[in-house]
Amino acid sequence: MSNVRTVSDTKRAFYENFDRPVTSVYRRVIEELMVEMHLLSVSGDFVYDPIYALGIVTTYDTFMEGYRPESDVEPIFVALCKSVESTPEQYRHDAQHALSTVEGMSLDDLKALLGNLPEANSEGLAAILKGVAERDRFKYSRAFGIGFYTLTAKIDPDLVQDKEPLMVFMKEAAEALGISFDKLQKDIELYRSNLDKMVQAKALMAEVLEAERKKREERAQAIAEKEQATNSPESADTAPEAVAEPVATPTTAEPDEQTPSA
Repeated sequence: MSNVRTVSDTKRAFYENFDRPVTSVYRRVIEELMVEMHLLSVSGDFVYDPIYALGIVTTYDTFMEGYRPESDVEPIFVALCKSVESTPEQYRHDAQHALSTVEGMSLDDLKALLGNLPEANSEGLAAILKGVAERDRFKYSRAFGIGFYTLTAKIDPDLVQDKEPLMVFMKEAAEALGISFDKLQKDIELYRSNLDKMVQAKALMAEVLEAERKKREERAQAIAEKEQATNSPESADTAPEAVAEPVATPTTAEPDEQTPSA
């Protein structure tokens, strides 16, 4: 009997750690991340590394921005990590470590490192990338691709603004690391496209919320003005005075004409 955890086991563990409903708009993000993390965690070829952790943390933090209530954002991430038998502390620590390895590094430095991985030392980013390149069966993942893209964006923010030179560099990096450029390119393009959609969705949501706010204010103002007009003393002073109805007075009957006596 197999003891490999199933997707259902992972989802059950998530909702045991977070027992409140996840807002529908964000549920898809959570479930996609959960399934991806689960499938990798049960794969014999997968090896966890800080670049992968950075990809998970970046994806989560980016697409959960604006979630309400905001106080649920971190508890959801905690439940997500625990659902694959890990911890949020490990993911966030390793993601920060990955970012720290590129502090002060230029794009030329990164290119030089990628071009000479066999001779690279076993420290910092060199150690991580060398481990990827030398692994016989490296299990590439979308999260790794997004993590590597995030590092590139930190090193050279201008590069990621221009798709063509960005992809030229990513192809060189994929070849140096021994991973599929087609997969890397697809994942980066999808991530960038989803970022654009998220920005548009947030702008639209902001417009809708602003319109609803104005409508509420207008309704509240109309009600307040109506109540003020009803309760104002002036309304009582200017009310028309009641006119008393005339009282009928008895009339005196005129004497009948006398008839001649017999």
